[in-house]
Amino acid sequence: MQEPDLSDLKAFVAVTQARGFRHAATTRGVSASSLSEAIRRLEQQLGVRLLNRTTRSVTPTEAGQRLFERLAPAFGEIATALDAVNLFRESPTGTLRLNVPSIAAREILPTLLSRFLAAHPGITVDVGTNDTFIDILAAGFDAGIRYDERLERDMIAVPIGPRVQHFIAAAAPSYLATRGTPQHPRELVDHACIGHRFDSGVLATWEFRRGDEVVRIEPNGPMIASVIELERGAAIDGLGIVYTFDEFLRPAIESGKLVPILDGWWQSFSGPFLYYPSRSHMPRPLRALVDFILGKDGLESQGVG
Repeated sequence: MQEPDLSDLKAFVAVTQARGFRHAATTRGVSASSLSEAIRRLEQQLGVRLLNRTTRSVTPTEAGQRLFERLAPAFGEIATALDAVNLFRESPTGTLRLNVPSIAAREILPTLLSRFLAAHPGITVDVGTNDTFIDILAAGFDAGIRYDERLERDMIAVPIGPRVQHFIAAAAPSYLATRGTPQHPRELVDHACIGHRFDSGVLATWEFRRGDEVVRIEPNGPMIASVIELERGAAIDGLGIVYTFDEFLRPAIESGKLVPILDGWWQSFSGPFLYYPSRSHMPRPLRALVDFILGKDGLESQGVG
């Protein structure tokens, strides 16, 4: 029997942990088809089915479960062993796996990681983008970036990026000229609102706040999307009102393609955190990133909860 490729075994562990090809592909930053091919190849080499696949779920067979129970700890031991070698290096090496929301991948990480990798050329950062909450350890990540309300209580959190962020509402001048400019969030029920659907399938509710008054709106309009560039483009083309991160809309507002509205009602919230398990033997690439963030920003890490 031909010995299975290590990368195929890693693909099997990832798909089994994620209970699906699409989720595993997102967390690993590869295509679902490449993972499917890796599993097919592995099953063919071993001569046994490892995963039961349906349109709704992917679950391990008895043979697959036994293999997974042996492989998952083994890969963890390999990572620990390789990290131990880093103790003998002046500069840490290895791969740092991060799971981050799309806003962080677009607006926070580019500059930060460019500087970090320039300072640590021996480290490779593997970034998986996911806008739903996952168990970063079960999915094979070293750390993640999330907002305060979605952090697990037993994690260590380090502030990263802007400490306060905002959602802003905006529309194209052509739309406002035709439909008028709403003066209160409740008036949005009579307007075309471009909705955002999370990866989980949930449609985002628009929340506005002024003083003690809170108004929540279920957006209703010509488009619902999960890609902010599509939503922003629709708003620029005059199809409706968009409500999302300031960072996404600011360039279009500054160029005059969009006009901010309801600016006394915009939602504000604390900025994101890098979070990771509270453990004594932190992988050195992660330790290097945490030290880099703390040294760069003069911030202190904090326990969540």
